Amino acid sequence: MLRTFKFRLYPSRVQQRILGRTLETCRILYNNALAERKSAWEKECKTIRYYEQQNKLPAQKEAEPLLRGVHSQVLQDVLRRLDKSFKNFFRRVKSGEKPGYPRFKAANRFDSFTYPQFGNCFETRGRKLWLSKIGELNIKLHRELPADAKIKTCTVRHDADQWFACLVVELPDAHAASREIKSAVGIDLGIANLVALSNGETIENPHWLKQSEQKLAVAQRLLARKKNGSKKREIQQLRVAKLHRKIRRQRTDFLHKLSRTLVNSFDLIVFENLNIKQMMTKSYVAKSIADAAWRELVFFTRYKAEEAGAVVQFVEAANTSRQCSSCGMMVLKALQERVHSCPSCGLVIGRDINAAKNILTKSTVGRTERACRSTAIAGC
Repeated sequence: MLRTFKFRLYPSRVQQRILGRTLETCRILYNNALAERKSAWEKECKTIRYYEQQNKLPAQKEAEPLLRGVHSQVLQDVLRRLDKSFKNFFRRVKSGEKPGYPRFKAANRFDSFTYPQFGNCFETRGRKLWLSKIGELNIKLHRELPADAKIKTCTVRHDADQWFACLVVELPDAHAASREIKSAVGIDLGIANLVALSNGETIENPHWLKQSEQKLAVAQRLLARKKNGSKKREIQQLRVAKLHRKIRRQRTDFLHKLSRTLVNSFDLIVFENLNIKQMMTKSYVAKSIADAAWRELVFFTRYKAEEAGAVVQFVEAANTSRQCSSCGMMVLKALQERVHSCPSCGLVIGRDINAAKNILTKSTVGRTERACRSTAIAGC
């Protein structure tokens, strides 16, 4: 299995300039390759493939000195990235989705380059990371790589005023002994409460973006007033980027801790199988859903559970909020109604907790327990 380890780089000023120049060279190559494909189709209805562009690289390196300052495999990976964009474009066309033709990359939309092979172009040397054509960079190894890890690729990423190395390592497939299911929980994802558990607990949504919206608004107004291309605008852009980075890190840190708590506390974790992408098309909730980062929470929980031997299941989300978790009666309610009140059995409970109980009931274990209870009652 593959895992990514992200480490902070501390390049010198000279190395920062080299990294910046490498990134800009890769961006220009991407845009030139895209322009070549676009022009060939518009003028001759001809499709240019990845290998055709790759074979032209040696001649381009002879003609353009900047390309000679970048490792050949990094340049090939840039062309591979463009080829992947076109494959995704054609896949979306065939499936009837919004196509999204590959677009040219502005300087603020191209922030990484990749060394695709370990040993040929990069390697770790203690607290140093050696990158071909760049040299040795200081790296903060805040955690040790597993002894049996094989480094496959290294992606150098620029984030505002910081540089990071993302090492993709190959680990032996996790064969963690499956834990006996002694505790199970259904989880309802929400906006007011980030998660509601079937045991009655709720975890409030921190609303990281909402907390910083006022600061962002001020910073973005100041940015809008700066003259395009000026040094002051560049400084203000950096300030806005730092604010966004802080929000992103707060959210990710919180979700990592929450997912770890869930995996350590429960042997079976059941989520709704939500179509988050479709839900994001509704403008009145899209921003709140993006801030809550449901997909990220599910992803973190899933891979942590895989390593710990816990089980994550997904069930259909239909009617989990309407159905009474006690008697099964459908109780229609508007979105703003946050309390479930059943006229049949008299159950009064929070809407989200009621949904979480139904989610657990829909799971394999929940259905088995429900069937056992029904059989016992019939036997009496």
